Parts: sequence; C-alpha cells; structure tokens
Amino acid sequence: MPDPTPDPRGARVDLSPRRSGRRRPFLPFLHPIVPRLCLVALLLSPALAPTQEARSAGGMIRGRVEVRREVGGSEGRPAVAELGHHAPRDTPDRRRSVVYLETAPQAAFEAPAPGRAVLDQRNETFVPYVLAITVGSTVDFPNSDRVYHNVFSLSKTRRFDLGRYPRGESRAVRFDQPGVVRVFCEIHSHMSAFILVFAHRFFATTDAEGRFRVDGVPPGPYTLAVWNDGSVRDRREVRVASAGDVVEQDFVVE
Repeated sequence: MPDPTPDPRGARVDLSPRRSGRRRPFLPFLHPIVPRLCLVALLLSPALAPTQEARSAGGMIRGRVEVRREVGGSEGRPAVAELGHHAPRDTPDRRRSVVYLETAPQAAFEAPAPGRAVLDQRNETFVPYVLAITVGSTVDFPNSDRVYHNVFSLSKTRRFDLGRYPRGESRAVRFDQPGVVRVFCEIHSHMSAFILVFAHRFFATTDAEGRFRVDGVPPGPYTLAVWNDGSVRDRREVRVASAGDVVEQDFVVE
C-alpha cells in the first residue's frame, strides 16, 4: 500500500510565472488543505476498503446449527474431597458445535497460523467446553477456583499432566498435531472438555444462538462437517462459486 505521507522528492510543480523564471516546487506538507485531501483520498480508495479485501480473499460459508438431541451428561463418581461438601458447579455448554471443512485447499495446510487460547477452570467446570485451535497453538489452563485442579489428557494427539495447582496459577500446553484432545481433571471426575486441533484455519465454533461463519474460503467444492459433543453429527457438500460468494448452510443435530 502506498505511503500516504507526502514525499517532497515527488512534489507537484507550480507553473505560475515568476520573476526569476524558475519553477517553484509546491510542497504539499506545507499547505493546510493537502492533508485533508490526502485523508479523503485514503478513505475513498476502493483498494484499501477492508470489506473488499476480505471478499477478494475468498468466499464465506455461514449458517446455524440447531442441536435438538439431549446433551446432558452424567455427574460421574464423587471425589473424596467432596464427601460431605459440595462446591458450586456450572453446567458445561454442550450445545456449542464446531463447523469445519473436511476437505480444504492444499495450500491451507502448509502454514496455519498458531495462536493462543484459554481453557479456564471455573466453578469446577472447563470453560469453554469445546475449544478449536490451529496446529502450533498454545492453550493456557488457569485455575479460577478456590480448590486445586489437576488438568490432564491421555489422548494420542497430545498427552499431558499438569499436576495440581491452586487458584491464581496457570499452566500452558502447546499442541503440535491435529486431532481431538479430551481433557479431564484428576481431582474432579465430573470435569471434562474437548480441544479440536486443526491443520488449517477453515473452521468456526458456534455462538450461543448456534450461528457460525467461516471466512476466506477459496472457490471450489468442499465437505462441510459439524462436530458436537464428541463426534461428527452431520456432513454436507457445499460449493463456493467465486471470491465474495456467500454460501448458506444450516444443520439440525438430532
């Protein structure tokens, strides 16, 4: 993108006649109206409009996932520390789903951007219940409870055991392979969560209303899958016709 700061080496030339007969350069940064004109030109330039840049990068797949199946979980066995005493607990939001492309452009798998996410421990519940990240990302596991927690996983994708740590402390894990990671607490057997690690960026977690949106999808045919509470519940064939195309696709999980 061109630098909007005026460059005196490329200054305009004032052609009005002068006694010396020399052409006098007009320096834009010395004229009070020029910065305003430059700002207007910058805002009106279509090449700099973020919405147009986003559209030119690819199409969009959006829709809603309606979860009709029963998603209640079992309480699990009581922990020894809970006998005669019950701490407040939150209910995991098992209606949240992850919608993703099972088939994606080859270039999408080359260098997914790693990030950093948080899987909190709050009221003896992992929040969020499902977390979707890209390969190479790091997840922080802070303890926001007044009791100790011990986060661990026996999943083949990423095995770890963070040990016991109190409120206010946090441990981190980096996920270097794609796959599904089931997370538990060694102290509280009713606590569990999922981490979905993707080798590409074409995925989205549904919001509280079940809506999702996957941006920047290159034109082409794809298999769109919806994952909910431990497994893939449905698949649909979709096609993005061109850059800027918007594909609507809804799911019902029975």
